[in-house]
Amino acid sequence: MTDLNHVVLIGNLTRDLGSDERSFGYVANGQARANVSIAVNRSKRNGDSGQWIDEVSYFDITIWGKTAENLKPYLVKGQKIAVDGYLKQDRWEKDGQKFSKIQIVANSVQLLGGRSDSNQSAGGAPRFQPRNDSMQQMNQPYAADPYGSAGYGATDSDFPEDIPF
Repeated sequence: MTDLNHVVLIGNLTRDLGSDERSFGYVANGQARANVSIAVNRSKRNGDSGQWIDEVSYFDITIWGKTAENLKPYLVKGQKIAVDGYLKQDRWEKDGQKFSKIQIVANSVQLLGGRSDSNQSAGGAPRFQPRNDSMQQMNQPYAADPYGSAGYGATDSDFPEDIPF
């Protein structure tokens, strides 16, 4: 049986790709390489107080080949991405001291959306745009709104304060 080395992460990019020459370039054989870093947020309950606290971890990711070239214009600070890949440990020695670093090598990367709707033109992934009212009326068999003008499940506020989970 073989060992398993598989990582799936979802997080936000910590800097723009191409902001320095180490983040994007071509290796000797002409293959593109992109080095990015993502912040992954995790909420956990504090044992003493019982309150929820956020914990942030940062991961370095290397993207190779056409994937790196194609994603270059879209990998901007704050962009949420999903990464599927594996762990790779680099080891080196400098001035007699041994160093080691673990990074993630991406097999695939998916854009999951931008920082906000206003940043869509600045490299964020396209977002769903609802059709206008005239298109909706043409495709609906009934002209009357059976749920009232506020829509199904509408309340005075968007979210109740006490969600049971």
